[in-house]
Amino acid sequence: MIGELFSKATQGRYRILHLTWFAFFLSFVVWFNYPPFKTTIVQEFGLTPGQAGTIGLCNVALTVPARIIIGMLLDKYGPRVTYSLLLIYAAIPCLIFATATSFNQLVIGRLLMGIVGAGFVIGIRMTAEWFPPKEVGTAEGIYGGWGNFGSAFSAFTMVLFAIALSFLPGSFNFGETQAFNVLGFGFGSDVLNWRAATAGSGIVAALYGVFYYFNVTDTPPGKVYQKPESARGMEVTTKRDFWFLLAMNAPLTIIMMVLAWRLKKVAFLNDATMVIVWIALLALYAFQAYNCWSVNKVLMTGSKVYSAEERYRFKQVALLELTYIVNFGSELAVVTMLPAFFEGTFTLDKATAGIIASSYAFMNLVSRPGGGIISDSVGSRKWTMTVLLGGMGIGYLLFSQVGAGWPLAAAVLLVMACSFFVQAAEGATFALVPLVKRRITGQVAGNVGAYGNVGAVAYLTTLLLLKEAFIPGGEGVDPAAVAAGTAQANAAFFQVLGVMGLIVAFLCAFFLDEPKDSFADAHEGEELPADPISFNQPMVR
Repeated sequence: MIGELFSKATQGRYRILHLTWFAFFLSFVVWFNYPPFKTTIVQEFGLTPGQAGTIGLCNVALTVPARIIIGMLLDKYGPRVTYSLLLIYAAIPCLIFATATSFNQLVIGRLLMGIVGAGFVIGIRMTAEWFPPKEVGTAEGIYGGWGNFGSAFSAFTMVLFAIALSFLPGSFNFGETQAFNVLGFGFGSDVLNWRAATAGSGIVAALYGVFYYFNVTDTPPGKVYQKPESARGMEVTTKRDFWFLLAMNAPLTIIMMVLAWRLKKVAFLNDATMVIVWIALLALYAFQAYNCWSVNKVLMTGSKVYSAEERYRFKQVALLELTYIVNFGSELAVVTMLPAFFEGTFTLDKATAGIIASSYAFMNLVSRPGGGIISDSVGSRKWTMTVLLGGMGIGYLLFSQVGAGWPLAAAVLLVMACSFFVQAAEGATFALVPLVKRRITGQVAGNVGAYGNVGAVAYLTTLLLLKEAFIPGGEGVDPAAVAAGTAQANAAFFQVLGVMGLIVAFLCAFFLDEPKDSFADAHEGEELPADPISFNQPMVR
């Protein structure tokens, strides 16, 4: 398939795959355009560590409900319309953040930006529509890996983009610019225009959204896009699974309540406002539960009984949600904090630290497709998932030992090795998602993807709490004590990531099922096309 991928890049399903992973790539460039400028923004606005960390949390917060909602919209309206509109929307939070004059406006911009991060689930369904089960792991891995590379590309290029845009005429050079160093090369006092770079990334995404709409279709020629009877809530096939579904929806609400608490801690919300937000979130959970009841009422009242062929086990969805907590959730958290980790641990300038830290996300180019390829090749998607999660857990535990005494090259190599297992496990997760139940693939992908953001918020909150516990505060604190406390907090953080990875690997080994027809030539409920090569032909609109 890899050879075909390049030889037929402008044809049929391969053309759709390339157009779709690039849509995902741009959404991640936009979503991660804050970390490269984090320390610069902190200096410009005089932010406290708590405020800076909260902005990072806000960046992933609304992605939690957004992935659920977009999964529903995806199943109803199809990936073409859904992805195009999301990319066009991306320009709005970029402009809000780029023109910010206060901490509150920064928070609002990043909260709205979190919706852009939900775009990932759209391409999961699009790719599954165009590729058969036996190739879906590789295709989803390429989509996820090459698209996810947008986070590394953002870390590496946004700084250079900002430098280039700093030489625009004054009317375009909005906001304060600052001195910067890139890999030891110093620039003047007015060369970093992070605001124009941020705004520009959103505009590029919006333009591509228009292009995407006019150049893709939801399915290959002659294939019908399968939709659930209702997209208001997830369909289950047993009464037991209905209650399991409601239980697994609860953490999505809880993590949003945690975020509201963090916003109160940095004075964005007061006590009364936080309580109002909590009540609203509980009401939202109740509304979601009601929608799930509406969709599954015929099952719960006994009016409908699913045959054995129609059933699926929600346990599969729940386990995939847990895998995505520990792999993608940890990736989001690590990508956010790694530039600052390298800057502080190895005394690097900001740009150099950001570029080196991008090595973690850079591995997406090979690791996530690698996870999909392994899942397609070894004959067991279950054990592929288990082994990769185990390797991830061990990798994080090893990385917890990295300190100032380490050679920088050794630390970078360990980051890359660890990230391989993290991102390969992500690829293995979404090699399984399209095989749970075809007609609700969008909702399954949305729920699994949302749990990735649950993990990110939980992990970033854990990191903030660890820093508050280990780093001394107040006036006249010895910088050496701050550095030592920071190192302790970082080590404990990576240990948490490692232990959680090993726990979920254990659960997968004992409770994850091998999907039926994992390596079939056609999806559930579909027949092989009379002319299979038609999937490779140029799309006819």
